[in-house]
Amino acid sequence: MHRYLMNFLFGLVILLSGLQLAHAAPTCSPLLSHTFPRLQDEVPQNLCQYQGKVILVVNTASFCGFTSQYEGLEKLYAKYKDQGFVVLGFPSNDFGQQEPGSNKEIADFCKNTYDVKFPMFAKSVVSGNNPNSLFKMLIAKTGTTPKWNFYKYLIDRNGNVIDSFGSMTKPSSSSITGPIEKLLGEKAQ
Repeated sequence: MHRYLMNFLFGLVILLSGLQLAHAAPTCSPLLSHTFPRLQDEVPQNLCQYQGKVILVVNTASFCGFTSQYEGLEKLYAKYKDQGFVVLGFPSNDFGQQEPGSNKEIADFCKNTYDVKFPMFAKSVVSGNNPNSLFKMLIAKTGTTPKWNFYKYLIDRNGNVIDSFGSMTKPSSSSITGPIEKLLGEKAQ
């Protein structure tokens, strides 16, 4: 009888450990199941690392009338990052050829001009017939494609697209900060 009890307890411990591991490791939403090279060092980064965070995805450009939004995006990131918020920047030369530089040139510009600390990824296509895989999904889920540089998509902690914002909408706008604050107050499921 003692052996059966020991085997039962051992099996129970294994089962509970498995349940705990399954609970501790949330699955990555399909929207975030993409890998892109970082802008600074071109090391591939899986976006699943941002699962459970509120995310603002932005296509950027260094020589645009909206480029000063880098400052607002950085302030937004600094204000909310400790609450589980992140801005993800995707430089693109799609609109007006306003991002002609190399990844190194873009990284230097972002650091030296705006001291950007939020994650930036290598230059890619975000519109047209062949957008990068993340933007392809964002466009499909929202029905909206970036119309210009600094177009923004807001994603909740569960990897669902909540809204999109045009280039004219500043990062400090209550139409962006209000939903971010609401989402930060909600728990991921």
